[in-house]
Amino acid sequence: MKSHDIRSRFLQYFADRGHSIIPSASLVPANDPTVLFTTAGMHPLVPYLLGEPHPLGKRLANVQKCVRTDDIEEVGDNRHNTFFEMLGNWSLGDYFKKESLAWSFEFLTDKEKGLGLDPERLYVTVYAGSSDAPRDEESIAIWQDIFKRHGLSAEIDKPLSEGGRIFTLLDNWWGPAGQTGPCGPDSEMHYDTGRGELSLTTAEGLPDFESGRIVEIWNNVFMQFRKTEAGLFEPLAQNNVDTGMGLERITMVVQGVETIFDTDLFADLLTTIKTLSPQIAEDERAVRIVADHLRAAVFMISDGVIPSNKERGYILRRLLRRAILHLSLDSTEWVNTILEVLLKTYESAYPVLREERAQIVQAITDEATKFQRTLAKGKAEIAKRTNLTGKDAFDLYQSYGFPLELTKEYAQSQGVVIDKKEFQTEFERHQNLSRTASSGQFKSGLADHSEQTVQYHTATHLLHQALRDVLGGHVQQKGSNITPERLRFDFSHPEKLTAEQIAEVEARVNAQIKAALPVTVTTMNPEEAKRSGAIGLFNEKYGDAVTVYSIGGYSKEICTGPHVSNTSELGEFKISKEEAVSAGVRRIKAVLGPVS
Repeated sequence: MKSHDIRSRFLQYFADRGHSIIPSASLVPANDPTVLFTTAGMHPLVPYLLGEPHPLGKRLANVQKCVRTDDIEEVGDNRHNTFFEMLGNWSLGDYFKKESLAWSFEFLTDKEKGLGLDPERLYVTVYAGSSDAPRDEESIAIWQDIFKRHGLSAEIDKPLSEGGRIFTLLDNWWGPAGQTGPCGPDSEMHYDTGRGELSLTTAEGLPDFESGRIVEIWNNVFMQFRKTEAGLFEPLAQNNVDTGMGLERITMVVQGVETIFDTDLFADLLTTIKTLSPQIAEDERAVRIVADHLRAAVFMISDGVIPSNKERGYILRRLLRRAILHLSLDSTEWVNTILEVLLKTYESAYPVLREERAQIVQAITDEATKFQRTLAKGKAEIAKRTNLTGKDAFDLYQSYGFPLELTKEYAQSQGVVIDKKEFQTEFERHQNLSRTASSGQFKSGLADHSEQTVQYHTATHLLHQALRDVLGGHVQQKGSNITPERLRFDFSHPEKLTAEQIAEVEARVNAQIKAALPVTVTTMNPEEAKRSGAIGLFNEKYGDAVTVYSIGGYSKEICTGPHVSNTSELGEFKISKEEAVSAGVRRIKAVLGPVS
């Protein structure tokens, strides 16, 4: 079964069970809900998990593009990767544990409707209980009934030799995505691949779920709680289901191969890389790094990320430069070749890649050209030395932009001795930027739904329209970050705003606040929204219905909310900073004064 078959079977299975199929959201989270990238299928759905009605109903399913870079140094082994696709289905206050677990089991094991995996090889884990929530007895009972109906013993926390199949773990808890938000106990499904020795934990006879032979393939999260800023777990008004199954990992299991890089998602790409760069063909780890990083970069760029030294752009630049270092080619002719292979693999599922082809090629080519010059200078400096201090490495970074992690990889490949202790000191100092960007953790974000955050969210809509009024209709949102202290808004514009333009934008926003405009929400299809004048990214796929927030007769924008009910709830709007982010993109930071 090919990966595209797994995608389509999954979506069809849940469509047959009343789920609306929603498109993948962008890798750049709308309104930055505490992360730089979309790292899970539930991130775009946080407002709906907290109770806001979704325009397509209470049952949803999709294949969501995701990026996680916390384990970037581990990429190259048999299972870590940065970009991945997450198969997921959701119940927003509709069905709960019984239906969710039964459907997951059926999809994994049924040969006609699902994937046809051997049910005897399935093991499950459930939440063991703590002071925050009790042991998940309901899931245990449901699993026992499911396994019994299939003639399988399902003892709890017993050795495999005694019929153990259900195991309680404290780790079976998911969320929240940021500091606050929806969360709850989960039940994970693990599959025995049959490859290698069956590793057991110190508790005799219990399986080691970290050993590699038994792999986690699906996680059903029962979002019953909301973590508050005070660290408390409050029951949600509705019980939700949020499931996630990584396409790369389930494809590995279904196709019976040893690693995700042996699946059809990577096969053509790996072959092409080895052909383009024969010097690394025998270095499996290097080939995998190039494949993973370039695949992730292509999807990031298609969603509007460009290489830079800050936040998302920094992560993209790091991935590209690490791939280019290992690829070790002098020209940039390889960019088109690599992209065509990725298009062949993914364009049927993500046609936006073909639409953005020119921009993707240009961004990677420009970055490769810049970095090749940097590489030449850095390599020449490293070649002069037989050992490398931490200060030397940091000087290479400061003088030539040669990243510390790449200095370490290249120096070791050339047999240059590194003063590890001093290097680590400098490296950790430098990694503060990387760590912040990788995790994307901000003090707060829209996901917390605090009063101040909601106010700033509404003010962002007013700012967006005011910028279009003052600067022109070419202005489009390129990103935003909203905290309880301020808003940050990135937008397309080719030049610095004048003092007069900034003052005019402020005046227009404050005029709408003083006018006490009502904020209303309407559900309509994307074409109706476009005809009505709503602002939106209509080159992206929305679904069959969208929510449009209108602020009086002034602003109309596709958004998931939440917002204040009237602009009179906002204080005085003041732009605190206007600056460049990249070519053609400006950034405004603004604050709201107290409500008079």
